[in-house]
Amino acid sequence: MKKIVWVNNLGLIDYLKSWEYQKYLFQQLINKKKCLSFKDVSQRNVGYLLLAEHPHVYTLGRKAKYDDYILLSTKRLNQLGARFYQIDRGGNVTYHGPGQLVVYPILDLESVFRDIHKFLRDLEEVVIRLLSLYGLSCDRLLGETGVWLDVGKSSARKICALGIKMSNWVSMHGLALNINTDLSYFNQIIPCGIKGKGVSSMYQELGRKFSMEKVIFEFQNIFSDVFKVYCLPSNIFFH
Repeated sequence: MKKIVWVNNLGLIDYLKSWEYQKYLFQQLINKKKCLSFKDVSQRNVGYLLLAEHPHVYTLGRKAKYDDYILLSTKRLNQLGARFYQIDRGGNVTYHGPGQLVVYPILDLESVFRDIHKFLRDLEEVVIRLLSLYGLSCDRLLGETGVWLDVGKSSARKICALGIKMSNWVSMHGLALNINTDLSYFNQIIPCGIKGKGVSSMYQELGRKFSMEKVIFEFQNIFSDVFKVYCLPSNIFFH
């Protein structure tokens, strides 16, 4: 019997607000696992999938330093209308903004598969399959997370970034796929801490804008297939 993942499309939402919501759901799953009466790791409801866009924001991993990866002052950042948060995921710095699909899988991996490496590779696989629907041939880059174009060439560039947090085999944070993203905001950082590599978007590669709703629909279908779960609309009301 397939497991269920509850899906909530948050639309364009402030990063801090979505982060608080993530932490709430994350802790709910952990508390459930720690409950003495909870013994059935084969439970059917295994977590949540949050989908969002954010106003301009830069986020920095918990161990990274601002001056090492962000190339503008806090004053200039404010002038750009962007915010900054140091958060509790791994990795270095990334940018989120309108036209970028951000996906937060908050899953109990013990009820799906107990393998963090597989979890990351499967998230990449969802994006690789999704982009292939649009004629983009993407792959993984050895030693790096995320999804890339022109792997093995000097023109290699990232189109999707990954960064997660894991505790008690429950995940949070996730991936960011550049769809209609304004890539100029990446000029202010060293994306994901990788020097000498560019970033791209579906718009940049294919020369047209895409429907976020259509991409989200396709993402959910592929996610269901790769993770062998049912993605169902959430009945949780979010303030």
